[in-house]
Amino acid sequence: MTAPIEIEIWQGEMADLEVDALVVPATESLFMTTPVAASVKRLGGDGVERAAIEQGPIPAGTAIVTAGGGLATPWVIHAVAVGHDLRADSDRLRSALRAALGLASSLSLRRIAMAPLGIERGVFGVPEAAALMLEELRGYDRGVSGLPEQVVIALAGPHEAAVFMATVQGLRAGAG
Repeated sequence: MTAPIEIEIWQGEMADLEVDALVVPATESLFMTTPVAASVKRLGGDGVERAAIEQGPIPAGTAIVTAGGGLATPWVIHAVAVGHDLRADSDRLRSALRAALGLASSLSLRRIAMAPLGIERGVFGVPEAAALMLEELRGYDRGVSGLPEQVVIALAGPHEAAVFMATVQGLRAGAG
């Protein structure tokens, strides 16, 4: 059995991180309209969005990958955790996260940065999304490859960062 994924909480512009891929929240149509995705599109170029749209639409609970365009990272993984119905479905959020991690593993990516999934359209509250995501990351079976090794959860604001940090600390305390 492989060691658990190393989780780091980071506050700032996700696209500034030097990682193997960025995981952005996406809509089923794959237009990069969520705040994080729009920022990645602005920095990476319109080609990132065009490449995503060509693969869509996709259902909630899935993910696709595109090249990173003008970004420092070579890949962008677009994860659809919330469908057009805007229903808070923890199974879809978990499935989208697993799909993103599976894509990272298939590309042999060691270190990825990920925005919170599910909060971008107000469907999940930050504490709920943090608990779901961090529990899923903690229990993710990385298989034979052992990849990805590290996930950096990139948060835009101090409130979100504090909630994710407290959730990580709570999970660590519960495991110890």
